[in-house]
Amino acid sequence: MNTIIVMVLILMGYALSSTKMINEGNEALVERFGKYRRKLKPGINFIFPLLDQIVMEDTVREQVLDIKPQNVITRDNVYLEVDGVVFWKIIDMEKSFYKIDDIQTALTNLVTVEFRASIAERTLEETIASRNQMNQALLEVLNHTSRDWGVEIIRVDIQDIKPPQSVQESMAEQNAAEMKKRAVIAEAEGERQAAIKKAEATRTSMQIIAEALRTNPDTKDILRYLVAQDYVDASQKLSESKNAKIVFMDPIKSGEVYNQIITEEVVEESLHKEPPENGNGAA
Repeated sequence: MNTIIVMVLILMGYALSSTKMINEGNEALVERFGKYRRKLKPGINFIFPLLDQIVMEDTVREQVLDIKPQNVITRDNVYLEVDGVVFWKIIDMEKSFYKIDDIQTALTNLVTVEFRASIAERTLEETIASRNQMNQALLEVLNHTSRDWGVEIIRVDIQDIKPPQSVQESMAEQNAAEMKKRAVIAEAEGERQAAIKKAEATRTSMQIIAEALRTNPDTKDILRYLVAQDYVDASQKLSESKNAKIVFMDPIKSGEVYNQIITEEVVEESLHKEPPENGNGAA
């Protein structure tokens, strides 16, 4: 009776030791007598105790590798502090175990070297302006090496690029000067547009007045009144200035201005008129 119980316990122990549960998203490698045997997939797997040994179990899900700040130098000899993150995953568990000793350390060193090499080919301005291009270029270069380790680099993100404090201050001054320049240009353009619109409005007003004077002589007195009113308004505005020298003109003399306008309009109209044709055909 005792022997049967012992045998049952031994069989139960053997069954338990030969059963291996692999979680979803993981894989495991099995060696037999020190040689690679097979790969265990997620779920329940059976091995031979004492003969087989699980030497590695790791995730095949996406992982994040944080690259700590690195001191690098640009092509124009500016020292920068650069950090970033790398998203990667194991695509071949066997290669990741047998081709490289420490995959995390190997990836960190590879990314650091490629960071420095990529920035060394660019100036400071190019480095700051072409971050996305650098990410894409690094992705291709890193995958060229990492695939031999059974690893795929999914994405590379350069997170922060810090120039020295003196360079940052110089860049801030340059940006401020550029913003001020754009503001001055915008203000000058606005004034130019306003002057153009004002000139166009004045020209239109003069055309309307001239046409009214030609068609209705009774508007002459109204014109004299408007000119006189303009002189009064202008004089009042000038009197409000502390430094302005005020010169008053007699509103009665505004008739001279009016007569000059009429004369110019009449001359211009006569110049544009065609000579009358002779009814008898004689030259």
